[in-house]
Amino acid sequence: MSDVDAHLLIVDDDERIRSLLARFLVKHGFLVSTARDAAHARRLLSGLAFDLIVMDVMMPGEDGVALTRAIRDTDATPILLLTAKGETKDRIAGLEAGADDYLPKPFEPRELLLRINAILRRMPEPVAESTVPKVLHLGNVRYDIERGELWNGSDPVRLTATESQLMRIFAAQPGEAITRARLVEDLGRGGAAAGGQSQERAVDVQITRLRRKLEQDPKQPRYLQTVRGSGYMLAPD
Repeated sequence: MSDVDAHLLIVDDDERIRSLLARFLVKHGFLVSTARDAAHARRLLSGLAFDLIVMDVMMPGEDGVALTRAIRDTDATPILLLTAKGETKDRIAGLEAGADDYLPKPFEPRELLLRINAILRRMPEPVAESTVPKVLHLGNVRYDIERGELWNGSDPVRLTATESQLMRIFAAQPGEAITRARLVEDLGRGGAAAGGQSQERAVDVQITRLRRKLEQDPKQPRYLQTVRGSGYMLAPD
């Protein structure tokens, strides 16, 4: 995906912040829409398709984490949460709800731009219809490597941008353990404000979410395995 072609939705109850972010991102080539709260965002999402959502966590009424969770029920659009809370548990809550990344306030607009571009680069590129697919079989689930698509039987499985990137990383080295530190680096989380341990914990959360889409019993994973002392490994049939 070309970053400058992307349509972003900014959701924040602070009109000044919405306006500043919109002007900054438009200046850098994005198409930008804004919403003042969760209800306004829901109306926009019902009629428009966005490439990425930048959303404040602390909003009156339905907060950003709750809206993220609701969006994830039907939509895999990448979500970047803005939060004034610096505690690891609060960031983890956002990731568990389905966010692809988070940025603590206050932040530099340039860092937000870098985070947005990093997420958009992780989104799978469209593939020509004539491409011969390479498929990994994981029980009833299959992963089309060329298309970056996950299927459970005849039903498509929605992947977030981060889940899609994880599948691409694992599919490139099936049967080989990949360290958490390597996953942090490949997911582009190495520059986050929190330390390495926090970043690896965030990867663990993403792995847990991905297992729910791959495994019959996520608590006893057969296909996305934990390799003690080494990291994680995708073990297809």
